[in-house]
Amino acid sequence: MSSLSSAPEGTKLTITLPDDFHHHFRDGPATANVLEHATQQFGRAIAMPNLRPPVTTTEMALEYRQRILSSLPKDLPHGSFEPLMTLYLTDNTSPDEIKKAFATGHIKACKYYPAGATTNSDAGVTDVKKTYPALRAMEEIGMVLCIHSEVSTPGIDIFDREPVFIEEIIKPLVKDMPKLKIVMEHISTKDAVDYVMTAPDNVKASITCHHLLYNRNALLVGGIKPHFYCLPILKRETHREALLRAATSGSNKFFLGTDSAPHAVEAKEAACGCAGAYTAHCAVQLYAEAFESMGALDKLEAFCSFHGADHYQLPRNKQKITLEKKSWIVPKRYSFGISQLVPIRAGRDNVCNTDVRLIIQKH
Repeated sequence: MSSLSSAPEGTKLTITLPDDFHHHFRDGPATANVLEHATQQFGRAIAMPNLRPPVTTTEMALEYRQRILSSLPKDLPHGSFEPLMTLYLTDNTSPDEIKKAFATGHIKACKYYPAGATTNSDAGVTDVKKTYPALRAMEEIGMVLCIHSEVSTPGIDIFDREPVFIEEIIKPLVKDMPKLKIVMEHISTKDAVDYVMTAPDNVKASITCHHLLYNRNALLVGGIKPHFYCLPILKRETHREALLRAATSGSNKFFLGTDSAPHAVEAKEAACGCAGAYTAHCAVQLYAEAFESMGALDKLEAFCSFHGADHYQLPRNKQKITLEKKSWIVPKRYSFGISQLVPIRAGRDNVCNTDVRLIIQKH
């Protein structure tokens, strides 16, 4: 595998086709627009269940899966992309529902949203102990628990919500259920990195490309940049550096999860804008840029293509993708149903001040 680090344009790198273990496809006409990008980057993707209404039952998850499949690009070869479904965990999710969902073979995980923590999370968990019957069923059958690892308690500073969640929720949960397979999703702090590194092997974490490349200055300096507003919110540079070291360390504790979260431009550029960064159009390229910055492109394939699949007990993809270092400018907007969205790196990105990107050929 040749290195792209400090390499001239035209240099190529071939890796196993990645999977995305955290993706927002939305619902309705916009799903097809999102899939145009996701299917060029990934072989499989975990579909987040925070729709309106949330995907709380097996039937709802299977119906949503069918809508995603019906929205795939018409020229996409059959079977070359698979949505992996999740249930939206609530205080009332039953053990029977958990077992029914997992038995389908299509529903791979449950998503734990603390009530009010992020987009469409109002129906989320209000007390972790209320979910224990469902979580014990998940532990028994080997189903993965995906966690938005932030408290939503009023009065807790938005920059401190992840460390508080670790102390109040994660540590007691891991102690109570030592065999439950857990993914702390989109970790954003050094606190989370340090905890995951020392936690039992059943506890792992996904990291987004935007948390690897940007700190909170991208959001706040020189005026508020709404398209960098996401949850967990971007943190200090010391946290970004810790995430970058973790992702490029080669540890199987960490893997790719984009949390690519599309919103219509009018919902982002508003007095009260939505949280979410859209990266589906160039996620693997952005991860490659982050790894290149650390001289660790030899670790990119395992992070993108092996560690997550192994944790979910999925076979590794057999397809490959080739990344080529080549200059291009990301469009200022993409279609999003009846509206448009503004992606990360729209136009000329003055935050990062670089025009060199990676283009992908999937084969």
